[in-house]
Amino acid sequence: MSSDSFKFSNSVIVAPLVAVLSIWIVFWVEMQLGINLNEYGVYPRRLSGLLGVFFSPFIHGSIEHLYNNTIPLAVLTAFLFYFYQSAALRVLLVGTLISGLLTWAIARPSYHIGASGVIYLLASFIFFKGILAKNYRLVALSLVVVFIYGSMIWYIFPVKDGISWEGHLAGFMTGLVLAFVTKIQVPEIRKYDWEREDYREEDDPFLQHFDDNGNFIESAPEEPEEKIEIKYHYKKSSDD
Repeated sequence: MSSDSFKFSNSVIVAPLVAVLSIWIVFWVEMQLGINLNEYGVYPRRLSGLLGVFFSPFIHGSIEHLYNNTIPLAVLTAFLFYFYQSAALRVLLVGTLISGLLTWAIARPSYHIGASGVIYLLASFIFFKGILAKNYRLVALSLVVVFIYGSMIWYIFPVKDGISWEGHLAGFMTGLVLAFVTKIQVPEIRKYDWEREDYREEDDPFLQHFDDNGNFIESAPEEPEEKIEIKYHYKKSSDD
């Protein structure tokens, strides 16, 4: 398997698949056993509520809540692991930890659950890092994220009851900070020969097919062939 195909399968299949399966399996276990794991969510400024920093992204209150988080989580995780492969795992783990702690510090006294904080973390990081990197591919990715998920920005404010806007805000701010402090390997922008400072038109093989007036010449002027003169010397036989 080539390195490119491995990178594609690792980013677009494995990472999102693990992320999505983890939240669905936890919900399935809750349904099968008839239990409620909400108490393992983030409960702000309570010592036991710190468990939610690690567990809350896997816990969802309803099938609708789970479904709404599934597609964005899969898409943004694929984007992260494909375009920022060298830093993806670090951003995901550190970002989830920091955003969870920030939620614990600023949120209302209630159990805060769901993967939406991670989704805001990923969307924020991918958008701002693409702009800061000043690479045309990453900037284009930022625009794609804005086009698809730009409307999420409203939910970092308390505009709707029953959602953890504090978790959204914590994820958004964490992604912004990580975009500034995380170093990535930006693909080098390819330069054509004519874009280089040492470019000389007279050395360009393509331009040699045109004359000074811009007319096409079927073949480049051929250099005169060097003539080789061969001389034969005959030696008389001693019998003559």
